[in-house]
Amino acid sequence: MPEAGWRGDGPGEIIVCPNGPLLVRGDVDLVDADGAPVERRRATVAVCRCGASAIKPWCDGSHKLMPRDEP
Repeated sequence: MPEAGWRGDGPGEIIVCPNGPLLVRGDVDLVDADGAPVERRRATVAVCRCGASAIKPWCDGSHKLMPRDEP
């Protein structure tokens, strides 16, 4: 069950975390590659963008274990 009042509380936003996930907040519909809805149970979710998560599409913190290119 989603958190109470999370839909329609203003525009949604997507925040790109440096070397981390995408944080999706608010009224944003998520769909998979085939266009099927992805169920959200929270107002803010962390979507994996490194590909290493064991619970895709959600982030499980695996990005912290991946090697990074340092500038």
